[in-house]
Amino acid sequence: MHTYLIGGGWDERGAEAVYGPFLEAAGQRAGRQRAAGDAAVVGCLLVDEGDGAGQFARYEAVLRKVADCAPVPLLVPLGERFDIDALARVDALLVCGGLTPAYQDALAKTLDRLPGVLAERGIPYAGFSAGAAVAARRAVVGGWLAGGVPVCPEDTGEDLDEIEVREGLGLVPFGVDVHAAQWGTLPRLMAAVADGRVSHGVAIDENTLLTVDGRTARVSGLGRVHAVRPGTDGGTGTRTGGGTGGDVLVRSYAAGESFAAG
Repeated sequence: MHTYLIGGGWDERGAEAVYGPFLEAAGQRAGRQRAAGDAAVVGCLLVDEGDGAGQFARYEAVLRKVADCAPVPLLVPLGERFDIDALARVDALLVCGGLTPAYQDALAKTLDRLPGVLAERGIPYAGFSAGAAVAARRAVVGGWLAGGVPVCPEDTGEDLDEIEVREGLGLVPFGVDVHAAQWGTLPRLMAAVADGRVSHGVAIDENTLLTVDGRTARVSGLGRVHAVRPGTDGGTGTRTGGGTGGDVLVRSYAAGESFAAG
């Protein structure tokens, strides 16, 4: 199965490239399960901080614009946990954006079950912003300081100070950061890789999709994906200090380019 990671952003010019592959997979799943012509039911998991209905409407509008589908809200009140039984009625799962630590907390009791349920039922997963971050095995959920040293803007810290890495879903083998070019979060991921808390990772620009099929990661959309790996004596890319550990290598990929996911 493919996993679809979206770096955030609401530019309508990129909507088809960002959501199209995920919704195509959702339609294929619906076709296998029900009568031909039935619209795919897309569950939109949102941590509800009081404006969940309004946030869902925003996702619903863009999803319906890209494809014939039936988005449904899966709202989780802030501080509560996602009920995995809600997946019984969906053909695809989109984990939406918001406060990343809150999404990791909402999924905390399903981290060991959710990947298996998705695979068993053939339900494609897409993560938008926070949803992309928690798809990782080791999820970078926020922070703007590495050992007390600023590495990205304070207002991108997700209500955390020091960079924090938590257990994620393990749908992809690398760490994920988002809003890379727009929010300046690439150095946060670099620091997490440099100090060994994340083996390697990707920072995804807004309006950009990274499709992962297990072995290969493919970029589409309007921006770039920045792959971060521990520094070595060989290889290509940009070598830069991680600030709290060893060097890292950064290489950026544009739409249409692919790289090894492992």
